Amino acid sequence: MGELITAQTPWKDFMGGVPMHLDYFEGSMYDAVRKISERYPEQVAFDFMGKATTYRHMLSEIEKCAKALKTIGIRENDRVTIALPNCPQAIYLFYAVNLVGAVANMIHPLSAEKEIEFYLNESESVTAITLDQFYGKFENIRKNTKVVNMIIASVKDELTRPIRAGYMLTEGRKISRIPADAPVIMWKDFMRMSRHCFYEYSVRRSGDDPAVILYSGGTTGTTKGILLTNRNFNALSQQIVAANPMFHPGDKMLAAMPMFHGFGLGVCIHSMLASGGRCILLPRVTPKAYAKAITRNRCNFIAGVPTLYEALLRLPNMDNADLSSLKGVFSGGDSLSPELKKKLDRFLYDHNAVVQVREGYGTTETVTACCLTPPHMFKEGSIGVPFPDTYIKIVKPDTEEELPYGEEGEILLAGPTVMKEYIRHPEETAKTLRRHADGLTWVYTGDLGTMDQEGFIYFRSRAKRMIVTSGYNVYPAAVENIIDALDFVQMSCVIGVPDPYKMQKVKAFVMLKRGTAASEETKEKILDHCRKHIAKYALPYEIEFRDELPKTLVGKVAYRVLEEEESAKLKSVSEVPEEQSAL
Repeated sequence: MGELITAQTPWKDFMGGVPMHLDYFEGSMYDAVRKISERYPEQVAFDFMGKATTYRHMLSEIEKCAKALKTIGIRENDRVTIALPNCPQAIYLFYAVNLVGAVANMIHPLSAEKEIEFYLNESESVTAITLDQFYGKFENIRKNTKVVNMIIASVKDELTRPIRAGYMLTEGRKISRIPADAPVIMWKDFMRMSRHCFYEYSVRRSGDDPAVILYSGGTTGTTKGILLTNRNFNALSQQIVAANPMFHPGDKMLAAMPMFHGFGLGVCIHSMLASGGRCILLPRVTPKAYAKAITRNRCNFIAGVPTLYEALLRLPNMDNADLSSLKGVFSGGDSLSPELKKKLDRFLYDHNAVVQVREGYGTTETVTACCLTPPHMFKEGSIGVPFPDTYIKIVKPDTEEELPYGEEGEILLAGPTVMKEYIRHPEETAKTLRRHADGLTWVYTGDLGTMDQEGFIYFRSRAKRMIVTSGYNVYPAAVENIIDALDFVQMSCVIGVPDPYKMQKVKAFVMLKRGTAASEETKEKILDHCRKHIAKYALPYEIEFRDELPKTLVGKVAYRVLEEEESAKLKSVSEVPEEQSAL
């Protein structure tokens, strides 16, 4: 029964000879990029704010950076935290860390102080790299970690002279000057340290060696570090290219999705740099900047989340845009509604594109995407078919019992991109990674879906409690724990409220202890506390005080009741006649 129902890549039938199985490169991520750099040395590897960098120069900077890392004492398997936007320094460091045999701990530079402290301690990082504008947050919590060296980079260091002048007059003016005696190493000084490395700095690594830590809530909603290998990333790179036979070396990918996320790092960066592609690095994503980058650079491939595409459709400066250069448009991070897909496909057609948006699916436990809609075979509501050598099956939740075609169950994934483990969480690893009688190790995603007889997968809902806002995952339990830690809070409940732009917004219901006033001042105290502990995108947009919170029969807060209340409110508002709502 399992062999009949398990979906295994039907790419060969759909795409005219694309192999179902690939021979995967067994070296490190750096080795994969070095090989392609030697093949296309003068080809542009990436563009950053108008400045192009060739593969030859990129490789030289990576090696220089690796020597500097060795000089400051980075050893094999050390954890190095990279908290940078999509910029050249992030590229150099990511592959340099890999070259010296260390592990790159990728985190959001906009994380709150306490989140940064958690990431540094969870990974046991000995070195951290961030931008000058985030120095204060790191310095405030550094004493609570094992970090020995702090390296500070600046966007201006990688800009051409005229662009730098404009940057310093605008964004640069907002950045506080770092004290002259600050215990940090500035980027230029750090790179100069490479001159003092007179011994072997490269470490031979295999496909199975650990390489990257990304963060996810896993199946429980508690933040955990996901340890991924060289093979995981290299396999994804080869799968992406195999599933997109229209790709050719030199094609431009808009790298707007952030490097601390598997989507940005795996699909937009490594898959391109390991295949001879050209990354258009976008350090800060706004709909306007995203649109401008597509048209100015005549991108061939773009990737984004539904909220970004929704905003793109509204921009007046896209009215006369020529999108004929596009070969692939990918959507991930959240479900793409049929209505938005139709609008986006129409938009692409009206702007001379010959492609439609292709939806994908994946989890950070498999780096990112492991399933994608073929370029010429779309099924409404489907998230596509598995990549080469990737298997998907639908089971009765939390069991090995496979379900018939069309029946809803838990989505399980297996293949070469499956993570090594959750660091420091062996019990959660054992719960999520399970070896079946077929000899494969399966990821229990906690997501619910169905499969049809041709192997197309349909995402239905998340079994685990999670809010997706602007493509970011927010785990309600984590936010509730932060709010509940306040002395004057009895308990809280956090839910996602539907939003036409963000898909969902974060709302908190708070029950205060007796004697505490439900005032604006109290709300501000709660928000101030949240700002120190959680990232900006996870902050509640609204706090509603309640004398009591609804309970389930076993005494837990009935968050679904609150979700239904909010949905009913939104529905009643939308049903108000237009002339009345205008009042």
